[in-house]
Amino acid sequence: MADRPSPQGGASRSPTIYDVAAAAGVAPSTVSRAFSRPGRVNAATAERIRQVAAELGYHANPLARALPTGRTTLIACVIADIANPVFAEIVIGAQKAAREAGYLILLVDAQESDQLERESLERTLPAVEGIVLASSRMSDSAIRMIAKQRPLIVLNRVVSDVTSLVNDDMDGMRQAAEHLSELGHRTITYVSGPEASWASGVRWRALREAASDLGVRVNRTVAYPPTVAGGLQAAGELGRPKSSAVIAYNDQMAIGLMRGLQASGVQLPRELSVVGFDNISGSGLVTPELTTIATPARIQGHTAVRTLLAELGDSQAHPGKSAILPTRLVVRQSTARRGRKPSATQASETPAP
Repeated sequence: MADRPSPQGGASRSPTIYDVAAAAGVAPSTVSRAFSRPGRVNAATAERIRQVAAELGYHANPLARALPTGRTTLIACVIADIANPVFAEIVIGAQKAAREAGYLILLVDAQESDQLERESLERTLPAVEGIVLASSRMSDSAIRMIAKQRPLIVLNRVVSDVTSLVNDDMDGMRQAAEHLSELGHRTITYVSGPEASWASGVRWRALREAASDLGVRVNRTVAYPPTVAGGLQAAGELGRPKSSAVIAYNDQMAIGLMRGLQASGVQLPRELSVVGFDNISGSGLVTPELTTIATPARIQGHTAVRTLLAELGDSQAHPGKSAILPTRLVVRQSTARRGRKPSATQASETPAP
């Protein structure tokens, strides 16, 4: 139970929920709702309570509040790499949805490590009500074990018996393959992402299926880190590309690949067309500007938290459903007709229908 105001005098103490309630002229339960469920309190009243709390120096403690209620209003958002702009977009969307519902996001950076991801979750579980896993590197069995302890939604991956939200990578890769085929490219190399990446496997399978339909040959590199440095490493090991077109696992790898190839004298896109994946903010800032598959990362984060909150509020919810978000091709200057410079039309950003 929260501390009640102590008698006047004596040692100074931190203000309590009862002090805020008395100063704001409301019940302590109203103060509690203003911080834990702001949507259930009149907007003007909630604002007055926040102003009074700020003047008194009162700060709500979600963990202390959770002792009698079991509710912390905290959601863990576990991302694979905080340096990847895609995850920044996911977090922005997740935070917006959480804030709208009176929740806070507890961010965990797994640094592309399944071991660190699991260890961090084990320490985080007691403090949170639910979990959003973005591009988890853990095994399916490990994810299902955690889902038995807390409501969980996994992004960019499908795990049986766990709610998931994925991008339409199959259609995105088909769009990329069709675009390159229309430009006359007959051989495409896929620069692979991490071995533990579910999405990388899906993108490779989608490319193979599309290539078979289009009469295009495809091949795949070994796995590389999904970073600019990983793309540079791939460029160094590829040497002079045998294919006339490349699709990278993500934009960061594509940008690193372009830098490395250009440094070795390869002319882009005259000698090699390059396609990325994700449409991060930097994809339009490189030279040549990167053709890529756009994914709705911010919408994905927002939708994930909304879905998770719905499960938290529904004791009869049955996890395991999968939802798919659309992707689209964004054509820029890094792709051109085989053996030619990009046309004026390609020099502008032209989303595919």
